[in-house]
Amino acid sequence: MKKFLIYTMEGKKMCFLHALMNAKQLKEAGHEVKIVMEGMSCVLPKELEEDKNPMYLALKNDGTIAGVCLGCSRTLGVYEDNERAGLTFLGDMYNHAGVLDYVNDGYEVLIF
Repeated sequence: MKKFLIYTMEGKKMCFLHALMNAKQLKEAGHEVKIVMEGMSCVLPKELEEDKNPMYLALKNDGTIAGVCLGCSRTLGVYEDNERAGLTFLGDMYNHAGVLDYVNDGYEVLIF
């Protein structure tokens, strides 16, 4: 079993959906997976919540989605939307979501 951090940066829904599919596939294969939403991907939860996207909701509810960037959520004006979605705000890297803790814990980082 390997450990993967899927670090999403793109604000394009299609790109994020592929990150979700990869996370699901890796989990089903027995790997440990976490998703961190950074950069423009922080704007997507509102739309995915409104769509009731089943894969997003399942991965959010089971803790695979570790959280969303605090700094980007504020800068992009989606802090309240992400708070309503129940996402954890991450800010361990100068108010942004870093990878260091995951790397130190043996995660391989995949950037989408």
